[in-house]
Amino acid sequence: MGKRGTKPQGKVKLEWSPEFAYAIGLLTTGGNLSPDGRYIVFTSKDKELIDNFQKSLQIDLHVGRKASGSHKPKKYYVVQIGDVRFYGFLLGIGLTPRKTKTIGVVAVPRRYFFDFLRGHFDGDGSSYSYWDPRWRSSFMFYTSFLSASKKHIDWLRSVIADRAGVSGHITKSVKGSVYQLKYAKKESLKLFPMMYYNTRVICLSRKRLKMEKAFAVKDKH
Repeated sequence: MGKRGTKPQGKVKLEWSPEFAYAIGLLTTGGNLSPDGRYIVFTSKDKELIDNFQKSLQIDLHVGRKASGSHKPKKYYVVQIGDVRFYGFLLGIGLTPRKTKTIGVVAVPRRYFFDFLRGHFDGDGSSYSYWDPRWRSSFMFYTSFLSASKKHIDWLRSVIADRAGVSGHITKSVKGSVYQLKYAKKESLKLFPMMYYNTRVICLSRKRLKMEKAFAVKDKH
């Protein structure tokens, strides 16, 4: 127990930094706040992302495993933080229990927005490229961010437009449960150096490498 008259200290240091903002991006996409007001759970199929999450928050947690889905269930890694102070902080910036379809603005300091965005991308974003057969030497490339909340994807688009000068476009899944914010090649080329502004930023290596390979193809042709 702490000394009388002092506030209890949590496991997580509540101080904005590039790494902390990256972890908030991960929690925005792959995190869950328990209804009891105490526990924060982060789940990912990528062990590297679990390691990145712990490194960013400077914590060391037990890593568990769980399966999801009835037909050929997928195995996921999971960590849980019991920290009332951190839980309250997350509520204060816009994360809530059962946030999937209701999350809107996430109050991230302007200087750390692209670190947050990189975490968002690593947690639930994607990129893909292909040669368009309709035009000779036409290499197409897209970067996308996902959310089940229209309010959140609209907010993300507006902030990216303000700070990167790219507009993107929003599509909806066939079943109508997920919104996708997509950026084509030219806009992706503007976003990439803002998200990965040096070689040392913490990130999911396979996603960064995939984008770098695609850009290398573009440069070659």
